[in-house]
Amino acid sequence: MPLDPVAYQPYKDPDDFIREVTDLIWVDRSISYIRENYEPDSIVHGAYGTSTTRDEVIEGTLMRISATPDRTGQAEDVIWEARGDDAFLSSHLVLSGHLLTSQHSRTIANCLYRRGRMVEEWVVRDSLASALENGDDLEELARAQAFRGYTGSWTEPAPADPIAVGDSGPRNDDYRSEVETVLEMIQTVWNDRDLQKVERFFHRDLVLQTVGNRVVIRPEGYRRALLRLLESFPGGHFEIRDIQTNYDVRYAGLRVAVTWKFVGDYNGVPNYGPLTGKPVDLLGISQFTLHQGAIVKEVRIWDDIALRAQIAGSRGDEPVGPSNIY
Repeated sequence: MPLDPVAYQPYKDPDDFIREVTDLIWVDRSISYIRENYEPDSIVHGAYGTSTTRDEVIEGTLMRISATPDRTGQAEDVIWEARGDDAFLSSHLVLSGHLLTSQHSRTIANCLYRRGRMVEEWVVRDSLASALENGDDLEELARAQAFRGYTGSWTEPAPADPIAVGDSGPRNDDYRSEVETVLEMIQTVWNDRDLQKVERFFHRDLVLQTVGNRVVIRPEGYRRALLRLLESFPGGHFEIRDIQTNYDVRYAGLRVAVTWKFVGDYNGVPNYGPLTGKPVDLLGISQFTLHQGAIVKEVRIWDDIALRAQIAGSRGDEPVGPSNIY
């Protein structure tokens, strides 16, 4: 079923819609446009929890823009997919750079728009990148935030068949073979821990871009990067929450975006301070690029500072500042 233009008017397509609306708010600083762009009861799942009103989005956006006046961003990828005939779900990879230095970081915002209005969003930022570049104390940054917790769809059981229906609703069965490859990789390598199988799913010359502005190459590099996350939560499990696919030569062809939740007890290697033995609830998004049935690139983002804040909160550390979900 073709997508009705009402889903993305007045722009030419969802890609154009996402680029222009994001620039209007974040580059041109038209924060007030959020009132036209978001539904009053819009839901945003961020690294520090869930917000349920448009006013929270406006306040959070203002605070973030004010805190980073010398940064701007641009679209690195937009993976969009229809949700019915009047809606779409986009996965917007944003490359954010400092105007006066070479510092940069990435954000992925997955946005569900219905008839041109935002109804639900899942957003993650590589906060670790700027923290490392600035030489900040990571634990001090974490204590400056409060993890508020999640509500709504993020607290419900994972979709039974995310290829058919994800958190954003029913989806078309596009590029099933490639989607199945990605989901089988996540189950086999990430969840079953069969790291030997990386070569089965990935091209030999793979590239992984992940938090802290890390660029990882080759299967052995991929294995080590995954182990670095898992070693602190050895019993952890990745849930698939949503999927979207898109083919566009501007973005190197076929890409598959996956929204995932990682849940596991912090009882392994103490990379985030003293162990708590308590679970974490980590929101993450990965964008995979495929060529001839193999994964050639992954961009995997979560908010590492927010993860530290969540662990600090479960340890009983008192936050010293407010959280900014958006």
